[in-house]
Amino acid sequence: MNNGVFADYKIFAGNGNPALAEEIAGIMGRTPGKAEVTTFADGEVYVNLQETVRGLDVYIVQPTCNPVNNNLMELCIMIDAMKRASAGRINAVIPYYGYARQDRKAKPRDPITAKLVADIITAAGADRVVTMDLHAAQIQGYFNIPVDHLIGKPILTRYFQEKFEGNWENVVVVSPDHGSVTRARSFAKPFDAPIAIIDKRRPKANESEIMNIIGDVAGKHAILVDDMVDTAGTICNAANAIKKMGALSVQACATHAVLSGPAIQRIQDSAIEEMVFLNTIPLPEEKKIDKIKQLSVAPLFAETIVRIFTNNPLSNLSA
Repeated sequence: MNNGVFADYKIFAGNGNPALAEEIAGIMGRTPGKAEVTTFADGEVYVNLQETVRGLDVYIVQPTCNPVNNNLMELCIMIDAMKRASAGRINAVIPYYGYARQDRKAKPRDPITAKLVADIITAAGADRVVTMDLHAAQIQGYFNIPVDHLIGKPILTRYFQEKFEGNWENVVVVSPDHGSVTRARSFAKPFDAPIAIIDKRRPKANESEIMNIIGDVAGKHAILVDDMVDTAGTICNAANAIKKMGALSVQACATHAVLSGPAIQRIQDSAIEEMVFLNTIPLPEEKKIDKIKQLSVAPLFAETIVRIFTNNPLSNLSA
């Protein structure tokens, strides 16, 4: 890319996923802007911008992944610093939007934390949010500023298209629960593959129990599709059940590798042969196992930033 064309924007990285920010900037022929983002001894976040942003478009790449609260505060304080330094437009690039699972009142006296976080980011001074695969798409409406909601599915489908090229008649796409049926159907559509649905009951938070499989998986290569994997109970139980029902192999994919608690061990011990994630959340060394593969979202975010800056449409990016 011609650096001179894009002379009026800068990319900054928080501590949420600096490697992704560097990769995005590298694709655009740049390096991330200089900023000190650290903490005081008592844990308070400290931000110091070490170069000018006056009048510029700034893009802060910061997923609000674990540690969620620290990363969220880093993002908000970086936004505030940019605003007080007279940045032109402040764009919060949030590859993974934390608190998205609390998007409605599921029972009396529940908070709607996804809306609260949207209000906090807006109040901090963000002019736009760029995110990917929200747990609930309606969260876009919680913001009173523009939200560009990117879809990770094309990156994943391209990978599996190459993997199963010429053999799609023996593939079934599986939704691990009723909430992911639309996602599984969309994933299967380009390949005209059938879908199956796992009917499960969840006795309590972060625990799931497989009850039934709707659809035929016997003698087929199954691809489980979800938006995120947290403790991996749902997807691993689904994989084991599918294998018992006669599936030839079980692959799985998701956008966000949250991977809390026993997730890595569960994936390692499960019937899943390969678990494919996007790199919206960094994968620490201790969580890197042979079964897990990460695909990069950097080219998509780089193209998105260019189009935002040049006021070009994003509608065909998720095709």
